[in-house]
Amino acid sequence: MSDEPESFTLALLRKIDGKVDGLREEMATKSDVADVRSEVHSLRADVGSDIMNLEKQIKEQEKRLSDQISGLRRSVMEYHSSAIGHGVLLT
Repeated sequence: MSDEPESFTLALLRKIDGKVDGLREEMATKSDVADVRSEVHSLRADVGSDIMNLEKQIKEQEKRLSDQISGLRRSVMEYHSSAIGHGVLLT
């Protein structure tokens, strides 16, 4: 090395080079990006499957509730018919 002072431009370039090297170490690789994409696709499939299962469960619950309401309606009608048939006034 010589005793000459380092040029300002050369010093800036070395500083920039150091920062670029640091950024390269922090940057995601193509493999990292591919892994994240794979995970996102897997999660999307899982969420889709979960939503379909929830919709199926909701439809089953709606069917059960509808059946219960129909049974209750039938029971109330039978009670009213029975009460009217026995001459009981409902107020």
